[in-house]
Amino acid sequence: MIIEGKFTVSGFAGVPVAQEDPVVTALAVGVATMTKHYEGAVQGRSTTLFTSAFDPERGVGTYVAMESFEGSLDGRAGSFNFVHAASTRGTDRFDEHLAIVPSSGTGELAGIAGRGVMAIDADGTHWLRLDVTLDAG
Repeated sequence: MIIEGKFTVSGFAGVPVAQEDPVVTALAVGVATMTKHYEGAVQGRSTTLFTSAFDPERGVGTYVAMESFEGSLDGRAGSFNFVHAASTRGTDRFDEHLAIVPSSGTGELAGIAGRGVMAIDADGTHWLRLDVTLDAG
């Protein structure tokens, strides 16, 4: 089943990470938390742990995120985790990945499985599109 909804980010905060003897590369690695609000057939909120190696001036880098969602998908309430990642060279997205974490669903979303994509329209609207299966029981 394909389910989609728009989302907005309501918070993005850097998290200090202390490392003993860190490796220095051409792109700095950072960690942040974010909160998103969803509307549409995906309705609810999420919290995200976001890690990236990114150059904001050139828009080049890669991120990987673990997201915890609570709300409803197509009217079925519960929560679940999903992981997503993508890379950019400044004007494009590639090597995108989004997968539901196995056994993470609760409530009416228990047993959820699947994958998806995040997309950004030319006007800046952010979308989450999921292709999921939901247990009938």
